[in-house]
Amino acid sequence: MPVRVTVNGDAPYDVVVGRHLLGELPGMLGDGVRRVLVMHPASLSATGEAVRADLKEQGYEAFAVELPDAEEQKTAQVAAFCWQVLGQADFTRSDAVVSVGGGATTDLAGFVAATWLRGIRVVHMPTTLLAMVDAAVGGKTGINTAEGKNLVGAFHPPAGVLCDLAALESLDRWDLVAGMAEVVKTGFIADERILELVEEHAAELHGWQGADAAEATWDVVAELVERSIRVKARVVGEDLTEQGLREILNYGHTLGHAIELTERYQWRHGAAVAVGMVFAAELGRLGGKLDDAVVARHRAILESLGLPTTYRGDRWDKLVSAMRRDKKTRGDLLRFVVLDDVARPVRLEGPDPTLLAAAYAEISTEPPTGRPGVQVQLGL
Repeated sequence: MPVRVTVNGDAPYDVVVGRHLLGELPGMLGDGVRRVLVMHPASLSATGEAVRADLKEQGYEAFAVELPDAEEQKTAQVAAFCWQVLGQADFTRSDAVVSVGGGATTDLAGFVAATWLRGIRVVHMPTTLLAMVDAAVGGKTGINTAEGKNLVGAFHPPAGVLCDLAALESLDRWDLVAGMAEVVKTGFIADERILELVEEHAAELHGWQGADAAEATWDVVAELVERSIRVKARVVGEDLTEQGLREILNYGHTLGHAIELTERYQWRHGAAVAVGMVFAAELGRLGGKLDDAVVARHRAILESLGLPTTYRGDRWDKLVSAMRRDKKTRGDLLRFVVLDDVARPVRLEGPDPTLLAAAYAEISTEPPTGRPGVQVQLGL
């Protein structure tokens, strides 16, 4: 049976976790919707077309837009093309957008929906682990610019989210591994049982092969997805526009986003966030907030999944420059989420530059001459 997690707030909505959930889509679109635009990346053209065709059979005027893959779709030019399609198809405020894809697609589709006629309905159908536990839930939308990631965007809660676990069966193993970084993040900031589950099943999760995985492994994955979504639902239900509590969801993201920008988005988001979490843990330790054992636990859990925990030492100046453009920065003060302990996140504002450099030294490596194997697969 599907599991429903309600995200509360001014416009409550459900996140449904289960298998073969396409039949739930009309109910989430609601009454009065006549036209629907399905937005999907080129790599999911067959899936996007299947959703469009199903909507057409249900009586909707259904259109589709094929997007570039990954972060390449999150540009002003692609958004403008989508607005053009909406305009030419006469979309009104009672019509809707459906996203089918990973986190980049939910970010872009949500932004397009938020800005067309100052806001129309959007339903997300995330197809990656990362999108299910992070990007699709919470109403954050945005596109990238040359200056940074997600600097242009809006808060626009979806009408609903359909997390169909069957979509994970066809994912590349390294997309699954990278998505686990956001799962681990929710464990460290709010739900220690998530960390325990990963520690108990690290070997199966590291070797997780989608459709070929054992049923018991899928049961663990389903619980991890549900628990992660419940953490995010609770947080964003209390603080949609990131005035306070919601900042804890950015654990590991300040440095992580800077790494993504420095690497011109050639790193997977989860890989960058994994490094960012270890940096934040070291920052908390050196600041006297976190003990050595919790820092070691960060490294052990992330490395057991095959995620990176270090970054090249010659990039610090570029990373500092990128972090100063981060959305959490206020004036000249950098802001970080750190931990006092597991499930006890706090905000650290304006840390001494010497402390930041010392924390970075703890995760630094020599510039690489080549990174074979897992690092290449993760986009490093």
